[in-house]
Amino acid sequence: MMKLALAAALAGSAAAFAPAQQGSAMKTSMDAMPDRMWDKMVDKTERSASMPFLPRPVNLDGSYVGDVGFDPFYLSSIPKNFAGFIQPPSWEDVEGISTLYWMREAELKHGRVAMLAWAGWLAADGAFGPVPLRFPGSLYQDVPDSYHAHDIMVSQGSLGFMLFVIGFIEFCTSAVLVEVSKGESDREAGDFKLDPLQFLKGKSKEDVDMMKLKELQNGRAAMMAFGGVATQAALGGTEFPYLVPYAENGLPSIDFTW
Repeated sequence: MMKLALAAALAGSAAAFAPAQQGSAMKTSMDAMPDRMWDKMVDKTERSASMPFLPRPVNLDGSYVGDVGFDPFYLSSIPKNFAGFIQPPSWEDVEGISTLYWMREAELKHGRVAMLAWAGWLAADGAFGPVPLRFPGSLYQDVPDSYHAHDIMVSQGSLGFMLFVIGFIEFCTSAVLVEVSKGESDREAGDFKLDPLQFLKGKSKEDVDMMKLKELQNGRAAMMAFGGVATQAALGGTEFPYLVPYAENGLPSIDFTW
């Protein structure tokens, strides 16, 4: 009787660890899981050129000038139609604007604006010569520096005109993006055919790509430079070369008065 009880106990213990049914159930559960979005966002067979410890974002295949595979958050791989930002989707069916195209358009625009902003900031502070480059009249000449110019211009209404001009330009330039979204234009991102000095005239594709790369790299540097000079000025370094004054305790002497 004792032997029968012992045999039954051993059989029950063995059945508890039997993998057959559990393995089958796990396999069925795994097969039922949907495909991960991650698998469509990366190319697992290649590594990012700039970040070799990460897989290459699937859309950064080197076809764009200046593409070094830098996208640690894989924003360029997010599937999205950006045509809705310039035209409501309910108006008509369009092919759309891809994520990478929209991002390159935005990168070039921000880079160009940053180059102008950085140069304008320094020119208005007299960094390029003994006389600050400003509009005539005491209204502009009496502004102490570029950092305080924004609030002063807002208070006396000059920036309202600038807002109107920029809004008008944005409205006009969005027309070409509508054509791209409809598939009526094969325009490259950021290309407005603006070359008044004919820098690109008669140039080979390699030379054109090199100039595009220079513009892109200078735009990226300008975005960081403008952020840096604005930060330094906010911390107290309002005069060229925008070095922050430090108090005796080694901390920035920040003026919080407005």
